[in-house]
Amino acid sequence: MKNVIVIGGGVIGLSSAFYLQRAGHKVTVIDKNGFTDNCSYGNLGYVCPSHFIPLAAPGIVWQGFKWMFNSKSPFYVQPSLNLSLIDWGLKFMKSASKRNVENSAVPLKDIAVFSQAEYASWEQMPGFDFAFERKGMLEIFQTGKVGHHAQETVEAGKRLGLDVDLIDQKGLKELEPQTTINALGAIYFRCDSHLYPDKLMASLKNYLTQNGVSMLHEEVKGFEFISGKVTKVVTDKSVHEADDVVIATGSWSREVAAMLQTSIPLMPGRGYSFTLENSPYSLNRPAILTEGRVAIAPMDGNKMRYGGTMEVVSTKTPPRYERVEGIVKAVKSFLPEFEIALPSQDKIWYGYRPTSADGVPYIGRIKRFKNVIVATGHAMLGLSLGAGTGKLVSELVEEKKTSIDLQAFAVERFGG
Repeated sequence: MKNVIVIGGGVIGLSSAFYLQRAGHKVTVIDKNGFTDNCSYGNLGYVCPSHFIPLAAPGIVWQGFKWMFNSKSPFYVQPSLNLSLIDWGLKFMKSASKRNVENSAVPLKDIAVFSQAEYASWEQMPGFDFAFERKGMLEIFQTGKVGHHAQETVEAGKRLGLDVDLIDQKGLKELEPQTTINALGAIYFRCDSHLYPDKLMASLKNYLTQNGVSMLHEEVKGFEFISGKVTKVVTDKSVHEADDVVIATGSWSREVAAMLQTSIPLMPGRGYSFTLENSPYSLNRPAILTEGRVAIAPMDGNKMRYGGTMEVVSTKTPPRYERVEGIVKAVKSFLPEFEIALPSQDKIWYGYRPTSADGVPYIGRIKRFKNVIVATGHAMLGLSLGAGTGKLVSELVEEKKTSIDLQAFAVERFGG
C-alpha cells in the first residue's frame, strides 16, 4: 500500500483517487478551491470518441487571427507578452498541422473508448447515478464547405472503427422530429454518450468520502524531495508525507509542475455555459452547431445546457460575458424555433480548460522526480477522458502495464 497525494479536485483528480482507493492505497486529495469550483461541473457532459481530431489542427491559427478582435467570437487568444503564453503559442502554431492530426487520432480515440467503458462500469455501482445516456451525438452543419469536411471526418472515423455516418436533412428530421433545424445535414456519431456532470462529481465525492479518502481544502505551496523523489507536499495549512504524487490541477498544472523544475506548455482556455431547466425547447441528443462552435446537451431529463467559446487567457482575466451572446446567436441560427434569451450574469457559468500545446493531454511520469505523475491538458475533453485517465494514473502508480499506450501523452514531449 502506498501513501498517494492527489493534487486537484476536478474529474481527473477524483477519478484518479477513485481507482487508487479501490487498488488499496491510502489516498489524500488536496484542492485549493474546496472541490466546488472547477470546469468539471459546467461542461456539456460529452463522453465522446468522436473527438479524435485535436484542437491543434490545420486552419485553427488563421481562424483565431480572424476572430481575435470580435468580442463575441467563439475563439480568442488574449494578446500578451507573458512568456508562458508566447512559448505555448509558438508550440501550438507548430503543432497545428495535418501530421499532428494523423498522429493524434488513434491515441485520442483509444483513450476515449477506454474511458467510455470505464464510465459504463461506474454506472453499475451502487451510489453512482449520473444520468449516463447512449444516444450518440450530432455535428450539425449549414454550409457545403463544412459538409465536405464532415464527409472526410466520417471516413476517418470509420477507419478508426467508430460507428458514424453522414446524414442529410431528412435523416436529421427523423432523429429530431419535434425541432426545425436550419442545416444541410450532420455527422451522426452513434458511438458517443453523455452524462450530467454535476451528478457525476457528487457521486465521486460521496464515494471517496465514504471510503476513507481524505479530502482537504488546502493550497499546495511547495514540495520536499530527496534523491530524485518527492517525500512531502507542503500546503498553506500542513505538510503531507507522500510515496507518490499525482498532479491533476487542470489549468494550474503548469505552475505546480514548475515547483518541481518541470515545464509543461499549458494555457487556460476559458469556456462559458448556461443551463435551462424545464425548457420547452430541447433536442433528443447532444449536438454541436459546427459553424457556430456551440455545443448543446439535454441533461438529466428536464435540462438543456448550452456552451461554447475558447478564450486562451490568464485565469485572472475578468470574464467577458458578451461571448455568451455569440452562443445565443448561433443557437437561433441553427434552431430558429428556440426562443433563448441571453441569461443574466449570475446564471452564466465559466471555467478554465487546461489546453496543451498540441491538443493531446499530458499523462505520465516526469523525468526529474520518479514518483510524480502528471494528468492534465485535456482541454474540452476532461470529463470525456476523466474515468479512463484516472484508471491509467492508478496503473502508473502501481507500475503496471497501462491499458493503452501512453507514448503520445508523454508529459515532457516538448522538452521538460
